[in-house]
Amino acid sequence: MTSHIGVPAMKGILLAGGTGSRLYPATAAVSKQLLPVYDKPMIYYALSCLMLGRIREILVITRPHDRPAFERLLGDGSRFGLRLVYAEQSRPEGIAQALTIGESFAGGGPVALALGDNVLYGAGLSGQLRNAASLRRGAHVLLYPVANAQDFGVAELDPQGRITALAEKPKRPRSNLAVTGFYFYGPEVFEMARGLKPSSRGELEITDLNRLFLAEGRLSATQFGRGVAWLDTGTPEGLHEAAAFVRAIEQRQGLKISCPEEIAWRLGWLEDAQLAEQAEALDGTAYGTYLAGLLGERAIRTHVVG
Repeated sequence: MTSHIGVPAMKGILLAGGTGSRLYPATAAVSKQLLPVYDKPMIYYALSCLMLGRIREILVITRPHDRPAFERLLGDGSRFGLRLVYAEQSRPEGIAQALTIGESFAGGGPVALALGDNVLYGAGLSGQLRNAASLRRGAHVLLYPVANAQDFGVAELDPQGRITALAEKPKRPRSNLAVTGFYFYGPEVFEMARGLKPSSRGELEITDLNRLFLAEGRLSATQFGRGVAWLDTGTPEGLHEAAAFVRAIEQRQGLKISCPEEIAWRLGWLEDAQLAEQAEALDGTAYGTYLAGLLGERAIRTHVVG
């Protein structure tokens, strides 16, 4: 996928709505995407993926009563080197509804839609996300092999790796490739989304939208292998397993997964002084100590090289 001259850079839409009913009563008083996955709010993980794709302008869509909490957590995005704005989803009417809500924000350019309860981690992920975010026309999805494909949207591929069919939570899946909660679209997606009809569930289905691109031969995919983990955080079991995974990696490596401040700093969106200021504001916390340690490691490397 290559960029096209004259087409704006891709923006992001981060959907943090829904009721989180599978996690009730933990979600009775707080949005699912604000629950911790080990040491960070759940939404940090999807936000970090957009950042790894070099997307810096992001619309966060929340339920009306949850919006103040997300604004307290994320602010205007400046401490992550981002520009964040907010919109509300009064009633959850399907994933594709996020595109109708976010149309004016996108300003006629391409857009990445990320679901706020997705956790992705693995080797080469940054490059794969950056490649997906270079899309300027058509649609692109990320596929991951799962044992319980009946619980997800499922893609079938031909021998050349091209998508031939999509099914939403099929009773007898013909593939084990689940469509993850990251979608990349050209600007034509908004007109297509406006034309969607509600499904039998009364929702604007993202699978129906992707089928429109498939019918026109304009749907491509990245298939993840064993080097990448895609974790489900929508159930108590999945949330616990995701937290255990993050904890194991972080404790073994001494590095944090999906730390937005670190990503922004390594991408050059934050200066050393800005990172130091944030570390000082969090003095006395493990998170603040980690941020301060990043600057210490750079100083050591600079001294050794010099």
